[in-house]
Amino acid sequence: MKIEKGKLYWSRGCVTNTDSEGKITSCKSVKNCHKLTVYNWLKNIPADREYDIFEVRFKNTRKGFYRNTNFIDLKEGDIVAVEASPGHDVGVISALGPVAEIKFLKSNPNIRDAKTVDLRKIYRIARPADIEKWQEAVALEYPTMIKTRQMASSLGLNMKIGDVDFQGDKTKAIFYYIADERIDFRELIKVMAESFKIRIEMRQIGARQEAGLIGGIGPCGRELCCAQWMRSFVSVSTNSVRHQEISINPLKLAGQCSKLKCCLNYELDTYLDALGAFPKVRQLETTTGTMSLQKTDVLKGVMYFSFPESSQLLPISIEKVKEIISLNKKGEKIELMADDDVINLSEFKSAVGEDSLTRFDKEKGKKRRKKKKSSSSNKQTKSAVNNQTPAKTPNQAKTSTPTPNQAQGKTQVPAQNKNQAQGKAQNKNQGQSQNQGQNKSKSGNGNKSNNRNRNNKNRKNVNKDKA
Repeated sequence: MKIEKGKLYWSRGCVTNTDSEGKITSCKSVKNCHKLTVYNWLKNIPADREYDIFEVRFKNTRKGFYRNTNFIDLKEGDIVAVEASPGHDVGVISALGPVAEIKFLKSNPNIRDAKTVDLRKIYRIARPADIEKWQEAVALEYPTMIKTRQMASSLGLNMKIGDVDFQGDKTKAIFYYIADERIDFRELIKVMAESFKIRIEMRQIGARQEAGLIGGIGPCGRELCCAQWMRSFVSVSTNSVRHQEISINPLKLAGQCSKLKCCLNYELDTYLDALGAFPKVRQLETTTGTMSLQKTDVLKGVMYFSFPESSQLLPISIEKVKEIISLNKKGEKIELMADDDVINLSEFKSAVGEDSLTRFDKEKGKKRRKKKKSSSSNKQTKSAVNNQTPAKTPNQAKTSTPTPNQAQGKTQVPAQNKNQAQGKAQNKNQGQSQNQGQNKSKSGNGNKSNNRNRNNKNRKNVNKDKA
């Protein structure tokens, strides 16, 4: 058999390491990668003595307790070869020390001293040859299960083969089956023994045990309790649903095993203790009329009553109900006061949708839209103002004559704009007058220079004539 490097065996929770030639060098257990995990809550506490009882896990939820008679140095996660009947089996150390002994005594309440019990032995830490043979047996489990199902259907047996667990030395296999009635499978065992050449053991399991073997995720989002930590299954009835006042909906109350959920029993004791304080009453007599009990809130200690002609529920505390009952027995009636006798409870608010992943994106989008709307409105107002105040030409600034539209009163210019326009016109007029004065001065200087040139020419001509 060719072993893949780093292959993870989920049913056992371990991974193998191989060399370049494909031979196994080591096999290690992966923490929390298997069913029925054990937390060592006494890890940091020094032990008062040496403990020789170890818990060894095998496939899925199958576990066993073994004694370390050879005093081998073992730790949690080691793969060991243990005693089996017949041959040997290969498993993984899941608990040791005082935790393993406490679990052993808890699973066997009739035993008080663990030292006097004769347990099977731990032979050794598994060798590479043991691990290779063990993994060959693991590879045979699925095809063996499929072939066994075909055999059972050919013999007409009303049973389902749920799982197959091979022993580490490939000499024995455990077949887990589910059946609603008693089945005679002697003929099936003969056919299986001839085909597989191994020793066969048949174990009948229920729907809850099958769910634990297969595993899965529950509606709560966590791993199934039967696959994670639960070993003993307590019967769950509809009384637990009735005591907790849960709506009887088969689709919501049934688990993956099509049975009532085991978690319905977790809080049942708390509800039963709280229900002991509630009086057994159906009606109360008041001066307003007769009130009938509609429902109770067990954990809050409130009972809800209503009048026949009204659909409004009145929450009343347990103490007040007991007081009204004692008065009714004496033939007296009490008048309920809205402030004192009736409890003002806060209304139920649904939180559906508040945990949405896109709830913040929607708010950002709304803010952005508002900003866009405000910016667009500012632009519109600015354009409207620009349209209302057209730019004036220099001629219009000089004359300051109103346009036809202004004369008709269609456009109204603010006073500030008028003052600004007048100031601009004055500046322009001043600038033009200054330019005219400069031009005049320049023209005057030019005339004077021309007259000088003429006088100089006349003088020269006079001098020539004298000569």
